[in-house]
Amino acid sequence: MLRIAVPVVLSNATVPILGAVDTGVVGQMGLAAPIGAVGIGAIILSAFYWVFGFLRMGTVGLTAQADGQGDQREVAAMLTRALMIGLGAGVVIIALQGLLFWAAFMALRVWSAPAAIALYGITGWLIAQERTRAVLILQLWMNGLNILLDLWFVLGLGWGVQGVAFATVIAEWSGLALGLWFCRAAFRLPAWRDPVQVFDRIRWVRMMGVNTDILIRSLLLEAIFVSFMFFAAGQGDVTLAANQVLLQFLMIASYALDGFAFSAEALVGKSTGARDPQRLRRAALLASGWGMAAAGLLALVFAVAGGAIVDTMTTSDPVRAAARIYLPYLVGVPVLACAAFMLDGIFVGATRSRDMRNMMAVSFGVYTLCVAVLLPVLGNHGLWLAMLISFVARAITLALRYPALERAAA
Repeated sequence: MLRIAVPVVLSNATVPILGAVDTGVVGQMGLAAPIGAVGIGAIILSAFYWVFGFLRMGTVGLTAQADGQGDQREVAAMLTRALMIGLGAGVVIIALQGLLFWAAFMALRVWSAPAAIALYGITGWLIAQERTRAVLILQLWMNGLNILLDLWFVLGLGWGVQGVAFATVIAEWSGLALGLWFCRAAFRLPAWRDPVQVFDRIRWVRMMGVNTDILIRSLLLEAIFVSFMFFAAGQGDVTLAANQVLLQFLMIASYALDGFAFSAEALVGKSTGARDPQRLRRAALLASGWGMAAAGLLALVFAVAGGAIVDTMTTSDPVRAAARIYLPYLVGVPVLACAAFMLDGIFVGATRSRDMRNMMAVSFGVYTLCVAVLLPVLGNHGLWLAMLISFVARAITLALRYPALERAAA
């Protein structure tokens, strides 16, 4: 478990660090509005791309199950299918960018859409085979390059928000090239280009069914995050900027805990493919135990160093003061959200996508109700409470479906 999880935790840690740098370099301007602009732009486009997160999750589960069955031809063919979907979707986004995006600085980043989406498939394929060291190297390269270019373009050349977009485009295309190199062993097997294997109708139907369920689940989840930022925007630039800063804490927690969830995806997937429910249960328990330990540590770090972290991300005194008011909610995030993240990993590995879709719909309904009730009364406090309650609702509903998952693997 740790051999798989630790490289993923380290690689995932570079993603929120990149988000913090994006926010921080713009924050050095000392104004709230540019921070909010980066927040709104980044969350819209990232949400749009993460809609295709089904490609990573579906690829992990299906590839891991094929690996558990010892079907290496299908493992290679899964990589080809994932790349076809990722690159094709990216090209469509570029072609339709005039209809999809209205802000000029967002349109710059859209040129890396094929690379960004294809990387979901590559990452999922590598995780399914427990090749998480390759994932670590890929993320370190891509996000490290992005950070260096951020500093150069924004602080050195003074390009502002557009510099952040240019840095991302360059980093994501270079990441795709490196990811394909890590997958080179699959390209030595004839199955990756065998049309009979790649275009097998039954396997495509199953893949599309799983991916469609996860797509709906991802849309609902991203609707929560996007609406959260827009509700915050309605409360002024300072509150919006403070929430953007604090969302970096949420991203840190989610990416750190996802390391153990990804381990569950790979191990549960292989156990499901091998029809071994006892091994599946052990993987689920180990992932959950390590995840809770990590969540407790993160909560402690946020409680002790949260104020200092806020200060490094913005020089605006009003934003700093507002962020400190709502910081206690972020201290509770890791512990309250941990179970939801771990169960997501377990259900992804077992490709129980219909349960994920349905339980996310229930959680979205709970969030919507909480926002309607709490936001008018408590303002931004109510918004943060609604977010936390949605995590708890997702955990409870998925936990109720776990026994059926284990029975299906027998």
